[in-house]
Amino acid sequence: MSDGRGRALRIATISALVPVSLTLVQCGKAPNPAALAANSQANVQIVNQTVAKTNPQLANADTFEDRFPAPQFRERFPSASESFLQRQMADFSPKHAVQPEQAPYKVASLEPQAPYKRPPRQDLTTLVTMKSSAFPYFGNNPASEAPFLNIAKGDRRGHRSYSGRVFWQDETYNDSRVLVHVPEHFDVRKPGVIVVFFHGNGATLERDVRDRQLVPQQVTDSGANAILLAPQMAVDAADSSAGKFWQPGGFKRFMEESASHLARVTGDPNSARAFANMPIVIVGYSGGFLPTAWSLEVGGISDRVRGVVLLDAVYGEMDKFASWIESHRSGFFVSSYTHYTARRDRELMSMLRQKGISVSEDMDGPLHPGSVVFVETGDGITHRDYVTRAWTKDPLKDVLVKMSATPALALTRVAATSPSSR
Repeated sequence: MSDGRGRALRIATISALVPVSLTLVQCGKAPNPAALAANSQANVQIVNQTVAKTNPQLANADTFEDRFPAPQFRERFPSASESFLQRQMADFSPKHAVQPEQAPYKVASLEPQAPYKRPPRQDLTTLVTMKSSAFPYFGNNPASEAPFLNIAKGDRRGHRSYSGRVFWQDETYNDSRVLVHVPEHFDVRKPGVIVVFFHGNGATLERDVRDRQLVPQQVTDSGANAILLAPQMAVDAADSSAGKFWQPGGFKRFMEESASHLARVTGDPNSARAFANMPIVIVGYSGGFLPTAWSLEVGGISDRVRGVVLLDAVYGEMDKFASWIESHRSGFFVSSYTHYTARRDRELMSMLRQKGISVSEDMDGPLHPGSVVFVETGDGITHRDYVTRAWTKDPLKDVLVKMSATPALALTRVAATSPSSR
């Protein structure tokens, strides 16, 4: 075994010396690359042949490829799962200075700044609970000086109306909410007016005042700088009771409380004083005549009332209306009527003429301070639809438009006169 290995070693040594001798023989000439490659390959073949002849087992177990394996692609370029840091071309590009994040606030500057633009606002119609609203009411009925809640059944208390029907306090006289409407164009910084609407019998604020009688929409469509307040009276009942508006100063307390609510609703707490001094127009429809009359008589702020509008509503209290008209010649009075109230309207006209007060019987012209207008509407005009159809379509809107045309009434027109597309 040792003789075989020695013989193979001598053959390998002799083979290695052959190319060296050939190189020396070239005497300084550059080696031929092709010859070197051929000689190297020949040497490998000779060695392999020699080893295979002398020791076949060694040749099969330990070849050149086994001892010197060719490098693999994955060894030169590690995969992403290996521990080497992977870099992209962007890692070698020039680095730029990092920009600081934008601060979430504005820094004070002496440089001119773009003026703040208020985002567009939409009409706002909401319900607000007010302690000074008509109900609940636990006082007396001034017509009889008897308690308003004049009937009891167990723990329940109620009111027996003139018709003999009983309405329970917890169902009919317990809603203290007020419908508040602010048109999108309203601007508290300009001369404006607060419209107080007393609805008639059998009504609710949402179903009737807002959706059927369209009172908020009429205020908006008029273009007048006006805000609407509509207190809930007897809920969906054939009853005209005035509740807290019967009380001396009741209407004043209602308007004082509403000023803070309007300031909050409009988003400007500093506007409460403006609302507390803003002129008022009272609109009474049907049974709304009763809270209207008592607010004028004992409400405590009749001088702030710039106008009174009655929509088929003179069912009584003519002396209270006549007294206010006579003592407030800077305001205006409008009463529109059907055959249901025609007798009382004509009686009121006669009372005023006897006092020397001029009365007009059409709504063709603008309203002026001191205007007193009675308008009779003909057949085909129904009492139920009177708030939306009287001497004209949308009579409340028409009144506000005519008011806006009179600078002496301190109203500013801020929107187009054409009806909206609602």
